[in-house]
Amino acid sequence: MSGGGEPELPALNASGLRVAIVASTWHAQICDALLAGARKVTAESGVEDPTVVRVLGAIEIPVVAQQLATNHDAVIALGVVIRGETPHFEYVCDAVTQGLTRVALDASTPVANGVLTTNTEEQALARAGLPASAEDKGAQAAGAALTAALTLRDLRARS
Repeated sequence: MSGGGEPELPALNASGLRVAIVASTWHAQICDALLAGARKVTAESGVEDPTVVRVLGAIEIPVVAQQLATNHDAVIALGVVIRGETPHFEYVCDAVTQGLTRVALDASTPVANGVLTTNTEEQALARAGLPASAEDKGAQAAGAALTAALTLRDLRARS
């Protein structure tokens, strides 16, 4: 998969954090599994009732994340873009990645990029957190968002 080196996610106490998840619905089996992984990590970390918003495709994720970042401590972005026969893949992947990064920096709010960008559907399935998957990128994105939000909360408390 990613070549190893994945950090072990520590037990987190994220109770009190306002967390949002925006997930696309294109490639439903994969996106639903990513969402389940993210929900599991948020629940295990004490986040009660995260805001969940579904959008059709990955290209819609950044603008919805931008709105969610205005009143949440962290946003988890989930979706999948699978390479096809045209340059559309590169345009969408670039726009989503740049958009999510811009939202995080402009809002000073962690936005975890759990949007899979793969060459094949099989690669996406292997990362979706399904029973036969090797990885759960939805859970990993949630862990990254929560860890960053807790770090920012601590840094802001010192100011």
